Amino acid sequence: MPLQPDMQSIVDLVNDASAQSPPLSEQAIEMRRQAYLDFGALLPAGPDVAKVEDVSIPRPGGEIALRIYQPHDRDAGAGGVLVYYHGGGWCIGDLETHDGVCRGLAAQSGSVVVAVDYRLAPEAPFPAAIDDAWVALQWVRKTASKLIGAADRADVPIVVCGDSAGANLAAVVAVMSRDADLPLAAQLLVYPAVDFRDPGRYPSQSENAVGYILTREGMDWFEGHYQADVSDWRASVIAAPSHEGLATALVITAEFDPLRDEGEAYAKVLEDAGVVVTQTRYDGMAHTFFRLHPVVNGGAEALTQVSKAAREALA
Repeated sequence: MPLQPDMQSIVDLVNDASAQSPPLSEQAIEMRRQAYLDFGALLPAGPDVAKVEDVSIPRPGGEIALRIYQPHDRDAGAGGVLVYYHGGGWCIGDLETHDGVCRGLAAQSGSVVVAVDYRLAPEAPFPAAIDDAWVALQWVRKTASKLIGAADRADVPIVVCGDSAGANLAAVVAVMSRDADLPLAAQLLVYPAVDFRDPGRYPSQSENAVGYILTREGMDWFEGHYQADVSDWRASVIAAPSHEGLATALVITAEFDPLRDEGEAYAKVLEDAGVVVTQTRYDGMAHTFFRLHPVVNGGAEALTQVSKAAREALA
């Protein structure tokens, strides 16, 4: 099917802006970060929540910034915590670019949301983002009872969630959690990047290479800055030694997204390993539609689906 009209409008806007910008190879990383932030500023603000708090936690050699969202009606959720890793190709994006997403997730799921401002490449290449994602998750584990206001609870459930590069981080820490015998309630992956090895093996990489917001050129640019070892399963999590025993998964893909086929292949790998998986393709949608939920109907539906999955997993 063609792009949905509301998605088409955004794609046209992005394509027009790209045509008037310098070639991607000539754009400094600061320019891309600012453009990503400016684009998000055009979206309506996210819903009101009971409290938003910015904190910093220690990591080896520095700190990680977190943003904690407390929902108004926590009783509507399950008294658990959703840890969110933002998208942006491991190079762009921050707590501000995905503030609306996190507010929406907190409001709809009724759970506390903790957004992680992990280090970005090229200043901090692979695996710095993964290291930060893991440190942040362990901090949430230690403080989860305090975060939900239930000091007597020792088994607060946690789900990990992310979009694009952030979904890659969520999938990786899900494997790390299993290996550390620290189970998660669920992993909620929105158009995840899961395979750095050979993009030619996935038809969507060529079918959607140009004209749908995330391009093949853009992916090469992101991956070049991230400097991941493609043979390392933490980059290509689809190639992890085992996927057995991983947390229940929701995998969302978009029809007009280069990452569509690898996301769906990952869902199949998880399912074959005995993991309970829900996989949903949003037809007529392109990459980043989830972040566009205030103005794109498919994004609003996906946000509701992720929120419901979080609420059920944390029950």
